Amino acid sequence: MPVSVVRFNLVAPGAAPAELGARYRAALEMASYADDRGVTTVQTEEHHGAGNNWLPSPFAFAGAVFGATRRVAVTVSAVIGPLHDPLRLAEEMAVLDLLSGGRLVTVAGIGYRPEEYDLFGVDFARRGRLQDELLETLLKAWTGEPFPYRGRTVRITPRPYTEPHPLLLVGGSSKAAARRAARLGLPFFPSAHLPELEAYYKERLAEYGTEGWVMMPAAETPLLHVAEDPDRAWARYGEHFLHEARTYASWQSGGVRSAVKSAATTVEELRAEGVYRILTPDACVALGLDSYVLHPLSGGMPVDEGWRSLHLFCEQVLPRLAG
Repeated sequence: MPVSVVRFNLVAPGAAPAELGARYRAALEMASYADDRGVTTVQTEEHHGAGNNWLPSPFAFAGAVFGATRRVAVTVSAVIGPLHDPLRLAEEMAVLDLLSGGRLVTVAGIGYRPEEYDLFGVDFARRGRLQDELLETLLKAWTGEPFPYRGRTVRITPRPYTEPHPLLLVGGSSKAAARRAARLGLPFFPSAHLPELEAYYKERLAEYGTEGWVMMPAAETPLLHVAEDPDRAWARYGEHFLHEARTYASWQSGGVRSAVKSAATTVEELRAEGVYRILTPDACVALGLDSYVLHPLSGGMPVDEGWRSLHLFCEQVLPRLAG
């Protein structure tokens, strides 16, 4: 059966706190509903200082999802590693792993927005070295044993639920990211379909004598919305998808490779491009994908429309994928 993902980044341009709170609670109700109907994964992510209220605290959101669900995994894709204190992050992830019974999956990236580094007073030029320190520290901290850290000896408790540690992947689209993952014996999550980078990662595994694996997006990984009348839905809600696509495009330089990178400047171009797709249940099933990523609240999508999409996906698509 294909992997099924419901993605939330809680973007809501211009929303007041009361509206944002309602959207956050709706997302938790959606996660609970999806969990009850066999969705595999809830995916969330991290960005800071965005004018459209992009979620900045993915682990806090993950904890709330774990409290509202029983089976679904939560993937943080991605945490911007160098912006976090390594010891505090080790504690936070261990607690979430314990709380969820091992359902936390984390992709650690270094980000691509200097503005986010400036916000926290972190040197963007040192992001590679900071990421190395973060990952090495997490792996040592989760043993529960004392270890040297910045000139002193520290010990982190409690140990996580998962042995030897919570599932941690290194994300990115560069050789440096692939090399980092191989050196540490961590799985690698390319940010797009990049077979040449997978090959490079495997070469580095052999060089370092480590073991690992790759979780790579397929050549086509569209963000989906399910509607009975796609033409009507594009006309009414296409601007929400375009807002998110244009936000990503404004952040990502030419060298950034991403499965959701769009060059569209109008709703019509976005629809033709295929990164975001609004499909009927039948057309959704007919895609034949290995992974279905539903994005019910994309770009400030009205909550009631998000629910319509989720209901159609869970009631008319998922059961047929299982068959």
